This record gives sequence, structure tokens and C-alpha cells, in this order.
Amino acid sequence: MLSVWGDPDVGIGTFYMILEPLKGAALPGDVKVHVAVQPVSGRLPEARYAAERDRSSKSVQFKAEVPFDAQERWRLRVTLESSQGAGEVTSDIEVTPPGFGRWDLLIYFFPFLLIGLLWLRAFFRKRG
Repeated sequence: MLSVWGDPDVGIGTFYMILEPLKGAALPGDVKVHVAVQPVSGRLPEARYAAERDRSSKSVQFKAEVPFDAQERWRLRVTLESSQGAGEVTSDIEVTPPGFGRWDLLIYFFPFLLIGLLWLRAFFRKRG
């Protein structure tokens, strides 16, 4: 079973591929994972990147860093190759600007709102 987790940001996007064996089976030791991306618009050819095995995790996990030049929809293709066979999964993803997206405004505005509320509280206490 393959799980793909990603943070596709403009600049460098990071993808983690986690492999789990099916019940009663074992993963081969020679698994190779590649990530291929291409804009859905077709303005660039598909680019393929090798994923490196992340040995700091207990599970079988691979990590790939992929450069993205624009905020748009991209086609993601993850391929697995081993002595037991090969397979691939594809999906369309939305590449976003770095950061928290829409939450940035709220996160950065919160300290100013908190200071304003504390100032109003002190103002009304002083008047009362």
C-alpha cells in the first residue's frame, strides 16, 4: 500500500511516500521510487526526480524534493520499481505559494488583535 503526503509549494515542494506491505507479505529491499511532475497545461515537459529512502522513520518511507516554478495545477506521477514488479499512481495537485495560504492573514493579525483588546480592556478599566 502506498500513501503519498505532500507540501507542493512554489519553489521546492516536498513529497513523502510511505510504503506498507499487504497482510502476510513483505516489501522487497530493492524498491526504487520516482516522482514525476508536469503542469496540467502542458507548458513544460514532464520532469522526473528520484526519491531518497528516509531511514530515520520506522516505516519504509521515501522523500523527494521537487522544484515548481508557478502556482497552478500540476500532474503528479509516483512510480515504484522493484524485483517483484512495478506500479504507478497519478493525481492532479494544486501548487500553492509557500506559507499557510489563507491562514497567513489570521495568524499574523492575531498578535495585533490581542494587543488591541488588551489596550481596550485597560482603557475601560481606567475609565470605570
